[in-house]
Amino acid sequence: MSQVNTADQYLKAIYLVEKLNGNAAATGKLAERLDVSPASANEMIGKLESRGLVDHEKYQGATLTDEGTERARESLQTYCIIERFLVQVLEVDDFRAEATQLESVIDETVAERLDTIIDREPQCPDCFAPDEDVCALLDGVPGSAD
Repeated sequence: MSQVNTADQYLKAIYLVEKLNGNAAATGKLAERLDVSPASANEMIGKLESRGLVDHEKYQGATLTDEGTERARESLQTYCIIERFLVQVLEVDDFRAEATQLESVIDETVAERLDTIIDREPQCPDCFAPDEDVCALLDGVPGSAD
């Protein structure tokens, strides 16, 4: 559990867990997805709630507010851009691990520039398959519409 998770990574994780389960994201599920302790997940959820990005009900889980959903979708789109760039342009095999490390350091400007290089689908980020943690439309990737 060594990776540093940003607020945007948490928002993205909550968004994907909500999408997978159809309801609030349990703290344990988030901790598992982000490879952090439940205490760390709980602490960040509290911070996100104080910023008005998340609603948290004890024993129910976290749900995104409208603003939180918007930020999560932007974060997911950036992640998709990074994944697609790593696969299409750099041909990186372990692109998921690389994308996870890069997403917290690549800002919106860099993501927009990468986006001009890749062939991103217009439905992004709705093409993202949360159970496989990858864009479902990424060519040549298991679980994608290859």
